[in-house]
Amino acid sequence: MRTLLFAVICLLAAFPAPAQTPPSAPVQPRRLGLCAACHGPTGHASLPGVPNLAGQQLAYLRDALHQYRDGSRDVPLMRAAIGPLSEAELDALARWYSVQTPQPQS
Repeated sequence: MRTLLFAVICLLAAFPAPAQTPPSAPVQPRRLGLCAACHGPTGHASLPGVPNLAGQQLAYLRDALHQYRDGSRDVPLMRAAIGPLSEAELDALARWYSVQTPQPQS
């Protein structure tokens, strides 16, 4: 039994563990401009009353964008801003803002 255990340990030591590759950072979305006008390019709003988006949960941002688009969150400006965006573009925006580093709102 000892010999078998020793052989297994030697085999495990002989083969290095596969390298963990960190998830790639999202590329800045090409449709960021309209969002950045109010929420900032990195999710730090400079206008009063506009929420910071940096560091928000990805699922939350995705859900919020869909709710603005379908009207269940009734904010006409947001609905107009994201209405023409595709699902892929909404997802790219949500991913972008979710990985940004949050800062306290001033």
